[in-house]
Amino acid sequence: MKNMPHKMPPDFKKAISSSRKAREVWEVVTLLARNEWICWVTSGKKEETRGIRIEKAISKLEGGMRRPCCWAGCPHR
Repeated sequence: MKNMPHKMPPDFKKAISSSRKAREVWEVVTLLARNEWICWVTSGKKEETRGIRIEKAISKLEGGMRRPCCWAGCPHR
């Protein structure tokens, strides 16, 4: 999976699409950064955790954050 884009979950894609600011940042971040956001969102074991992470990801992307903070990183590297 190294250097390959992860599959974008439909719920995360919809959330990014609905926010102009988040979408603008998403369009310019690196493939590695995108993969880390996707892994961070999907690595939660509970559906509730995933929803919370999507909300946080959108908020952070809207604020200009390019990579998830304080996370060990994508295990697929």
